[in-house]
Amino acid sequence: MQYFEDISVGATASFGHYAVTREEVTAFAAKYDPQPFHLSDEAAAQTHFGRLSASGWHTCAMVMAMVVENLKANRQAGLGSPGIDMLKWLKPVYPGDALRCETEILEKRVSASRPEMGIYKSLMRVFNQDDVMVMTFVSNGLVQTRPKDAPAV
Repeated sequence: MQYFEDISVGATASFGHYAVTREEVTAFAAKYDPQPFHLSDEAAAQTHFGRLSASGWHTCAMVMAMVVENLKANRQAGLGSPGIDMLKWLKPVYPGDALRCETEILEKRVSASRPEMGIYKSLMRVFNQDDVMVMTFVSNGLVQTRPKDAPAV
């Protein structure tokens, strides 16, 4: 189990693989972001996207799925997140793309009000199959500090 003390500023990780499908793009858009360029090629052809593209919010959801899978494989005493500081959608995500993530720990500190938890800030970069960065964000994570009876990693 990875605790706050095991997280190192500057540490990097690469993980994930998410195949973007047309069916998922249109289903997500129909329910959560029904803008025409997320629903049809014809409408998207009239925009700078040029063709059907995933909602940026869908891209966030796909990344979250990869983050959770990574956390399952690399158990962390995670306690959720108080949010993100910055989010940028840099390039469109299209059906047929395959996404992956790279993350870097930027800083960390023990919570002043809750010393049983720490807070760390990380930079996430999301790439497509051509290694083009499509999204980036800075997130804040909460993680438990190591209990006295927990073994060191």
